[in-house]
Amino acid sequence: QVQLVESGGGLAQAGGSLRLSCVASGRTFSNFGMGWFRQAPGKEREFVAGISGNGGATYYADSVKGRFTISRDNAKNTVYLQMNSLNADDTGVYYCAAASTFRAQTTKSWYNYWGQGTQVTVSS
Repeated sequence: QVQLVESGGGLAQAGGSLRLSCVASGRTFSNFGMGWFRQAPGKEREFVAGISGNGGATYYADSVKGRFTISRDNAKNTVYLQMNSLNADDTGVYYCAAASTFRAQTTKSWYNYWGQGTQVTVSS
């Protein structure tokens, strides 16, 4: 069993920044890819960013490329999402997820553990 606990969400002004963290427990963290997804009200949960087990490969949704950065610290069992130049479209609940593979993945079906989510609200 894997437990994922997110933190760092909150209210930000448009153009501002937030940093999300997700601490994992329950298995060897460095063996598995991690990802961030988000869900806006009335919309499907969508992929935001993914990172491989050793941090060597990262993927981003087109909507966040150049603004968001995913990283991980395997010594701390933690994955981060640095979000810059926020806009109202970034509002939603952000979920951390652990993949079933070492590789970074971009689709929900590859992720078998999810955190409880953290709310991000961007005011314009």
